Amino acid sequence: MEPRSSGAVPLSLAGEIAACRICAARFAATATAHHPRPVVWFRPAARLLIAGQAPGARVHASGQPFTDPSGDRLRDWTGLAPQDFYDQTRVAIVPMAFCFPGYDAKGSDLPPPMICARTWRASVVAALPALRLTLLVGGAAMRWHLGTGNVTETVADWRRHAAAGIFPLPHPSWRNTGWLKANPWFEAELLPVLRQRVAEVMESHECPKS
Repeated sequence: MEPRSSGAVPLSLAGEIAACRICAARFAATATAHHPRPVVWFRPAARLLIAGQAPGARVHASGQPFTDPSGDRLRDWTGLAPQDFYDQTRVAIVPMAFCFPGYDAKGSDLPPPMICARTWRASVVAALPALRLTLLVGGAAMRWHLGTGNVTETVADWRRHAAAGIFPLPHPSWRNTGWLKANPWFEAELLPVLRQRVAEVMESHECPKS
């Protein structure tokens, strides 16, 4: 996969991530026995950071983040049309792991290998000086950025986090449909504010911070 990078993002950083093979042996040992394929999607002018979990099988095949039903739901949550969601000059999509982790023997998704975040995350965030809003999608992103792993409690405290420019969100997977039904306040209270904040950030013409 070619590095999806331009502008001030160091080509060495995007290129190194795209060429990363530190999990090759790990992935070869999974039920899918696949090769690494980092999905790199960020540029320095991005104002909105979507911090997800890890690519799924469909994203592994497409090479573009959130090209699956989870992406459809997330775009609905944010109010972003696909052309805006994939505009790298405004949106950076940086998961906790850049590669599809694979399935276990029972066909369940494996968690994102934390070695990926430990290796790359600080450098990527440092290369995004213009960020104004961060969406933490799923428990792994919440644990890394906020130090908390309880998704329901963290999302329920969204107003405090939103004041700091962070929105914790459950993963938009179909597996969380039951959670959404059990927590109607998410759609009634959080999503309208989220969509407004996202729209404000996307429409901003502020210059990146130096």
